[in-house]
Amino acid sequence: MVEVKNPGISSSRGAFGWHEAGLSVGQVAERSGLAPSAVRFYERNGLLTSDRNSGNQRRYRGDVLCRIAMIRASQRVGLSLAEIRVALAQLPEGHVPTREDWERLAVHLRGKAQGRIQELTGVLDELASSSSGTRSR
Repeated sequence: MVEVKNPGISSSRGAFGWHEAGLSVGQVAERSGLAPSAVRFYERNGLLTSDRNSGNQRRYRGDVLCRIAMIRASQRVGLSLAEIRVALAQLPEGHVPTREDWERLAVHLRGKAQGRIQELTGVLDELASSSSGTRSR
């Protein structure tokens, strides 16, 4: 499991802020624990956005690390990229998520997780009933 590092924690290049804007792909990757290719993958799939500087290099906004944390939490619950995109679309671009934003996402994730648990419990029940039917032969 990859987690986003805590704000103010020192990386190999020094301390950094949680909501720092203007980060490069490499900086986002280092601070989030993701590979640079994963950061670009998330952007290609509409989960992250960046601006381009005069040299046409990506620069990420101050909300990027929070969005990555939300993406990782959503993936652990089993949401598809499309479902994660919908959840993140609830936030204005460049908006650093508030406590209310996190709570809204948590409520959504709890509902999805409960639904998944019920679905998997049903599958296990089917398997148990199928296996008990084959034992009687």
